[in-house]
Amino acid sequence: MSKSTRGFGFGRKSGTVTVIEQKVSRSSARNARIAFIITAIIVGLLAMSVASDQMHPILAGLLAAPIAFVAGALLWMLFRIWPVLRILWWWTPEIGAGLALVYGWITLANTTPAPVTFAIMAILAGVPAAVPAIRRRITALAWCFIVRHRLRVCFSQFIIANKSGSLPLILWARPTPVGERVWVYLRPGLSLSRLQKRLDEIAVTCHASSVLVELASDSKKAAYLRFDIKRREVLTAKVNSPLLSVIDTTNIPTASTAPTDVPTALDLPDVPAESPLVTATKSATNGNGKKPTKAAPVANTFDDDPWD
Repeated sequence: MSKSTRGFGFGRKSGTVTVIEQKVSRSSARNARIAFIITAIIVGLLAMSVASDQMHPILAGLLAAPIAFVAGALLWMLFRIWPVLRILWWWTPEIGAGLALVYGWITLANTTPAPVTFAIMAILAGVPAAVPAIRRRITALAWCFIVRHRLRVCFSQFIIANKSGSLPLILWARPTPVGERVWVYLRPGLSLSRLQKRLDEIAVTCHASSVLVELASDSKKAAYLRFDIKRREVLTAKVNSPLLSVIDTTNIPTASTAPTDVPTALDLPDVPAESPLVTATKSATNGNGKKPTKAAPVANTFDDDPWD
């Protein structure tokens, strides 16, 4: 769906503004026709079956025809306007904030004098700008709105979902200490493993340092994912621990241990003296604890044929 634009005082301006892509519009039209036919047939048969118990089958068919047409038309309309409803869902927070701002200003201007109106607006705008905590909170909420649109750009530009062009349903977002967390419901054509290969590109599009995606629910639904957008590092600050002040350093007990000799050779008291292992160990240490440059060979005490 597109429309032409006209320049103000400079003649006709060539160009179009795309609201709904042609691929999405054709897909919704095809789905709407299929939904109309299937719904009309099912509803018509059910209505005729119910009405045939009370009247002649021909009259029941005449009564079921308009009922089937109305039911199919409702489904057709729902499928046709679904792309528009999806766009309205994407922009619901912005539309709500804009309507609240406009109607709030109109209501405030009609009920209060002009100086009071400007004073109230100055307070509403100045207090968030002056108080850092409120300003950070408003900024975090604004990034939640922005990152939803940036994720939609990712899905529409370089993560192609399917041939019909249907995009994932971006549900909601909330701020976190390091950025934002967004919940997304995938459409057919995408998977968690495929998205994990494009995390670097998603981070660039969202103006973030890194992005993490994983399953969002304990039920392990593959289509329900959670995106964690990381913008800042919160674990780099140095924090003074209060535990050091509660430690009594005056009454710390000290334990004295006598020095012991460092072993310089193996000590195997449980192995007999005639064991080849002890002989090899003594030969390897040369009796003075130093290892020779070349170890002495160990004598073979077994016969070549053990079954002889």
